[in-house]
Amino acid sequence: MTTREDFPKGGPVAIIGAGPIGLAAAAHLAERGLPFHVYEAGVTVGANIRDWGHVRVFTTWEQNVDAAAQRMLQAGGWVLPDPVALPTGDDLYRHYLKPLAALPSLAPHIETGTKVTRISREGLDKMTSGGRAGRSFELHVSDAAGKTRVDYARAVIDASGTWQNPNPLGAAGLPATGEDENADRIAYGMPDVLGAARDDYAGARVAVVGAGYSAINTLLDLASLAASAPGTSVTWLVRGRNLARIYGGGTADQLPARGSLGGRLRQLVEAGKIALVTGFATTALEKTADGLVLHGLADGGKAASPAVERIIVATGQRPDLAMTRELRLDLDPWIESVRALGPLIDPNLHSCGSVPPHGHRETGHPEPGFYTIGVKSYGRAPTFLLLTGYEQARSVAAAIAGDLIAADKVELVLPETGICSDTGDDGDGQACCGGPAITETRVTEPACCGADATAKSAGKAGCGCGEAA
Repeated sequence: MTTREDFPKGGPVAIIGAGPIGLAAAAHLAERGLPFHVYEAGVTVGANIRDWGHVRVFTTWEQNVDAAAQRMLQAGGWVLPDPVALPTGDDLYRHYLKPLAALPSLAPHIETGTKVTRISREGLDKMTSGGRAGRSFELHVSDAAGKTRVDYARAVIDASGTWQNPNPLGAAGLPATGEDENADRIAYGMPDVLGAARDDYAGARVAVVGAGYSAINTLLDLASLAASAPGTSVTWLVRGRNLARIYGGGTADQLPARGSLGGRLRQLVEAGKIALVTGFATTALEKTADGLVLHGLADGGKAASPAVERIIVATGQRPDLAMTRELRLDLDPWIESVRALGPLIDPNLHSCGSVPPHGHRETGHPEPGFYTIGVKSYGRAPTFLLLTGYEQARSVAAAIAGDLIAADKVELVLPETGICSDTGDDGDGQACCGGPAITETRVTEPACCGADATAKSAGKAGCGCGEAA
């Protein structure tokens, strides 16, 4: 990993994304007196969070605020809302991100409506090895008016997230046949079915595809809508069959609000208010006289869903890798996360919701001075918490400042989901989740969840998932 002396002299640190993690990185750099510039493609800071502002998160206020950001806000008289209350996305924007971005130490360096489209090294393409660390980063930037320019930076922190790049309806990772043609009847992510989008769903037959927390929140809202809007019906289609994994850890989840989501949903399914279809892999979408029919594979054969009028695709997101094509990145080959985290967060192996402490060494790349942090560091994997990104931001800012002692002193304790023993969609509940522990420089022997990986990183043996290592 590089130190401050490896970066070109002068120039700001470019931060891509003005969400919670990007602004946290800005706060830590500001505390250290380092110049920075934040690029946000949305019209305001926190644009992605505002897109699901109606959703109440399952982490408390004190778990959603970065330490450096809190220090800077409190210096100006800001008061943390009830630390144990659960904010909505809109709450986070209005009471945290908006005032944070307005601070005099941050506001002049934040540019909204501005998208970074390409990044390279000044005068060097990806193939050229010599002298890369001594060249500034070259950022191609497009503003809201469509004008483009080139900016230069000493280092780049990519905290752009993945929200704007939803996975398609097709189970193969490609758009299902007919998906594009019926785009006017498809929503991605978490539409506000009880608010702004109510008219689209009230009284309609709706299919929700996906098994993560976005799907669960949307299904709960649709069930509430159905109770007050006659004719509303909900079909839920998932690829997996392991209901324990789909519904989550329940009371074993260390975040009670997260654990309760699956329990509430299970009650609705068992009461017949939501029709659950498991083991369904969507391949095509057909428009019929009775509505939209999803075609797919189930049990090795062909299957079809009941006809619906609206479809909500909540199958997760993926990182935009196009803008970094000319950089030398080290990514997990299938999750597209930073490589060091891939085996620890791979949902094919486990659903721990926890990873060992990690910072600049794990989020850096062979490209000196480039870091991927926040949910983008997780690639296509779920279960990311803001606490993870805040520690990444702190460590990376310290590394860029040349304070490697602080940068390497990473501490991260995440509340686990309570389903860490699950090994896959049809797993038999083995004692360990699988996945390697990480050290400063390499991936080592298999480990269980975050606790076990931490134990193995410390040279201990045995399973650390709830046991003494």
